[in-house]
Amino acid sequence: MIGKKRKLGKKIHELKTGDYYTAEKTIEDRDLLMYLGLSDDANPLYIQHDYASQTPFKRPVVPTVMLQGMVSSMISMHLPGPGSHILRQELDFPKPVYHYADISFRLEVVEKDIAQHKVTISIHAEDSEGDEVIKGIMVVSPPYEPESMNAKSLENFY
Repeated sequence: MIGKKRKLGKKIHELKTGDYYTAEKTIEDRDLLMYLGLSDDANPLYIQHDYASQTPFKRPVVPTVMLQGMVSSMISMHLPGPGSHILRQELDFPKPVYHYADISFRLEVVEKDIAQHKVTISIHAEDSEGDEVIKGIMVVSPPYEPESMNAKSLENFY
């Protein structure tokens, strides 16, 4: 990565209300196993079919924090993109997501506050049946414009 230029996401002045990002994601076994391994989460509701079958869910569900991580990744990589930082989040999960589900995500800028250097992004996700599985907002600080290296190196000449 040394020497490789990396592009930052959209800066505050480049964002406008109505900007959006959409993505489709299928929940695969490897995604679940990697999350559960990294988080050391052994909740039987997430991995044990025999236990989950005895609950109102009837089968294993995807951890909500894993879904939250997918949304966080979309903010970090796409809207606003690299250099962003999540300041606040309010997410609801009205319907459980099950293993192997196909999820459609939509993130949209609904408010922009230049003075506070933040945008509010609405989060909406639904399963393949069209049922809402995530709704809410995230308040995000978009990437800051980096200071010019030339200005710093030449500051003794002004």
